[in-house]
Amino acid sequence: QVQLVESGGGLVQPGGSVRLSCAASGSIFSINVMGWYRQAPEKGRELVATITRGGNTDYGKSVKGRFAISRDNANNTLSLQMNNLKPEDTRLYYCNADVGIPTTTRRYWGQGTQVTVSS
Repeated sequence: QVQLVESGGGLVQPGGSVRLSCAASGSIFSINVMGWYRQAPEKGRELVATITRGGNTDYGKSVKGRFAISRDNANNTLSLQMNNLKPEDTRLYYCNADVGIPTTTRRYWGQGTQVTVSS
């Protein structure tokens, strides 16, 4: 079983920064795209950022220029550096990964980590 374990969430002051981390473990042959998504109130999960194995990135409009996604392929880890945080960034953040196992590819999700931006 593949597991994604997130860490780094918590309470942050407006304008502050926080770094989220996600570690993938289990029966992993390879990992293609990894990403961070967030759950908005009364909305589905929306894109924060994604990154391919080769390092190509894509960012949601609301976070572009403030957040930076990165990955460590050797350790199967994913990070999200969040800067200049705003109250509207208060969301439950989810890590995901498209994981290759011996016969197929599946998308896995972490349990989510809460980021609250408030004074």
